[in-house]
Amino acid sequence: MLERIGSVVVPVGVGLYAMLYLGIQQMYWVFDINPEQAGIDQSVLLGRLMGTLILLLLVLLPTIGVLVAVGWLLDKLTGGLIGRIVGGIRRRPWIAAILAAAWCGLTYLSITYLLAQEISLTYVLFALVLGILAFVVPFRLLRRKPVGRAGMKVLVGALTGIGLGMVLLIGLVLGAIDVRNTGQANELLGAVGFQDQWVVVKDGDDKPLYDGRDIMLLGESDGTYLFYDCDKMETFRRAAEGTNLGNIRLDPEREEGFTCGQLVKDGEEEKTEEGTASTTNDKPKSEQPANG
Repeated sequence: MLERIGSVVVPVGVGLYAMLYLGIQQMYWVFDINPEQAGIDQSVLLGRLMGTLILLLLVLLPTIGVLVAVGWLLDKLTGGLIGRIVGGIRRRPWIAAILAAAWCGLTYLSITYLLAQEISLTYVLFALVLGILAFVVPFRLLRRKPVGRAGMKVLVGALTGIGLGMVLLIGLVLGAIDVRNTGQANELLGAVGFQDQWVVVKDGDDKPLYDGRDIMLLGESDGTYLFYDCDKMETFRRAAEGTNLGNIRLDPEREEGFTCGQLVKDGEEEKTEEGTASTTNDKPKSEQPANG
């Protein structure tokens, strides 16, 4: 059992790692930077992703154990009927190929959601049909020999890992968008090592800059800090030399309904008021309200 599980877990882990790597890049692109500019090189990225994979493994292992225990219990309660059904499916290559092809098709649902931003019954049926048309015959041919069956396991595991990784990628991108819009990170971003860290930027004389507002610290690289100004909704850089950081906080609590871009909204309101006042002043005297 452990040998069979291991032959599937390895390709799943490889697929997950590859998609998480792309997901972290997409996460920082939301802020118009790349991970390297935030000081996240390959070694740091490897450490973060390994930590994430370990957390996923800790969740998946008991889940697999529970499923195996439930399957064993059902097999005992039914007098071995479950075992005979599973054995019958394995001895019928077309049925096994159809089930594996349908499962591989479902892994494309995450890609469908990424493109269409929704999942409906139509998309589910499309994914199933796509998987059956694309994989049934190749999987049937692979099941003729033990080497082919092993290759089929690797392929199914890799596609499963890519599908799960795509789900995580979508979650990372949506989480980064939430941070950009609300200034609040979720637990998924914390699991991949995203630092929801806010500071007050000060100059070399320890005087607060930017009106002493909370600024998000995205990272530091080559003597340069990268910040995200939630009030202006813009990313900017500042040399680390002559820059002090004060009032450092991780994952601060936000009041309900808080959103970023307050200074942008205030500026737009001021422009609207100025435009209204200018229009009123440009009217002819006969049209302007009389004093008194």
